[in-house]
Amino acid sequence: MAMLLPARRTRDFIDGLMLDPFETFLDNATALAKPAPTLMKTDIKETDAGFELTIDLPGFKKDDVTAELKDGYLSISAATSSEHEEKSEEGTFIRKERFSGKCSRNFYVGEDISEDDIKAKFEDGLLKIAVPKKEQPKIEETKKVIAIEG
Repeated sequence: MAMLLPARRTRDFIDGLMLDPFETFLDNATALAKPAPTLMKTDIKETDAGFELTIDLPGFKKDDVTAELKDGYLSISAATSSEHEEKSEEGTFIRKERFSGKCSRNFYVGEDISEDDIKAKFEDGLLKIAVPKKEQPKIEETKKVIAIEG
């Protein structure tokens, strides 16, 4: 399984040196040793009844999150925006790390699953989704007897 890591651009490195040289050097030196933080970290657990997805969505509200099912793919998306920018009377921001934007993930659940089968609940920044397993029709084995002449 291949793993993609975000690329560090040279411009980010130079800009980082101007803001915080020590953190920039440490971030770049350890970039390959630790995975980059990502949004929508997901745990998938298989049970007898189906699959349970737990998706990390800190800072999002229930109204910010959308789940859709199309052609066997469950698409989860979340969007948030900062309507206002806080300005301090005593200075300007040197660094802002709060997320403002949108993110999404797709999971193949099968074309025999309908939106009525999937249950979802959002609570405390966690989206929990239950996807049932559909029983595949059992193929009955029939004996094929060959007539023997003689």
